[in-house]
Amino acid sequence: MKSKEICCIGAGYVGGPTMAVIAYNCPKYNITVVDSNKSRINQWNGPVENLPIYEPGLKEIISDVRDKNLVFSDKIEESIKKADIIFIAVNTPTKTDGKGRGMAADLTNVKKCAELIAKSSSSDKIIVEKSTAPVGTGEKIKTVLKSINSKNKFQVVSNPEFLAEGTAINDLMNPDRVLIGGEESREGFEAVNTIANIYKQWLPNNKIILTNLWSSELSKLASNAFLAQRISSINSLSALCEKTGAKINEVSKSVGMDSRIGSKFLQSSVGFGGSCFKKDILNLVYLCQYFNLPEVAEYWHNVLKINEYQKERFFDKIHKSLKDIKQPTVSLLGWAFKKNTNDSRESASIDIAKKLLENNYSVNVYDPMVNDKTIIDDLNNLSVLNLEKLNIFSTVEEAVQNSHAICILTEWDEFQSLDYTFLSKLMQEAILFLDGRNIIQKDRVAKIFENTQSIDT
Repeated sequence: MKSKEICCIGAGYVGGPTMAVIAYNCPKYNITVVDSNKSRINQWNGPVENLPIYEPGLKEIISDVRDKNLVFSDKIEESIKKADIIFIAVNTPTKTDGKGRGMAADLTNVKKCAELIAKSSSSDKIIVEKSTAPVGTGEKIKTVLKSINSKNKFQVVSNPEFLAEGTAINDLMNPDRVLIGGEESREGFEAVNTIANIYKQWLPNNKIILTNLWSSELSKLASNAFLAQRISSINSLSALCEKTGAKINEVSKSVGMDSRIGSKFLQSSVGFGGSCFKKDILNLVYLCQYFNLPEVAEYWHNVLKINEYQKERFFDKIHKSLKDIKQPTVSLLGWAFKKNTNDSRESASIDIAKKLLENNYSVNVYDPMVNDKTIIDDLNNLSVLNLEKLNIFSTVEEAVQNSHAICILTEWDEFQSLDYTFLSKLMQEAILFLDGRNIIQKDRVAKIFENTQSIDT
């Protein structure tokens, strides 16, 4: 097989791990990951212990393939020119202005990539949408390419990512499915099969699904919407459990054992986070509104409303429990939106910290992977007040020192085996324990800690 040149634009949470796994499984493909952020590229090229993204198993793969058939570079135009296949893996945030503001996907970065590809290309290429994008994005990319470069032929293929942060390497090595969509034409079919041949280097044919371009684009939004809907459904029931005396962990276990439903994404929490769920559901709501489907739009919008309600409810528990304390301090254990990642985008911890700080609480934070700068930037992005009351620590013990409450907001494994009896002695007055996964409240925890086995963490 002739060696093929792949360029991936975007060295973030999708581009970096995805290209690393492809390089690992496809030694005859030469892959260059490019990004305009030179600092990020330098991190990818630096010590594997300091990669910009934390994923279990990632540093081992990077060590194996970097500077062999995987290169990280800021020479974008040069890499585009020599590539046969170009993956677009840039951010597609929610629009902040103009038509669709607050809901529709902002395709500015994708369009810039298309413009750069058209200007830098001197040969035919396959362009692969890896970024999460709404139905019709492929058509927009083709329009941009043709308007700038009419000499070369471009085929646009949709290949959405379905990896989950924290398990990304396993998800890429052994995915449930790989989805590849293209134009319903001979050239489109050839392009789809060219991309399918990459994945066939390590995956069986039955895991590779071929569709048209539009089905592939919508499937990504639909998958995230269904997963988020399950979380909001179980979270809505957690409120009812607290009113009735039922236990949400017992309810979720019972429901999940129904083979028609399954147990995944049925764990109650403070609310879902991450870069995809909120953004993709808002995008889906906007599409439904655009096509005059108000009832469908409202149905999916309610999934987000439950998510916000859950965070409000969690804060209310803290506020009511500590209302008699003059200068309360709350310890938040966990800042990443889930365990085994350093990604904090849309983390529930950000919203809880914001509410606490703006209500004059002192807030102590500890997370094993999220650095201080990211935590401060997350709050500054929301223009949070009273940041002088924020304290970030490097150990759990330091974070709970002299606090009145412990809130576990990320399910890091190290929080599963904490000695709460010992921690309660470090606290100023052990008043409240909240496990964000089940929104469990334990008043006067100093007494409860005498029997730590009774606490479901």
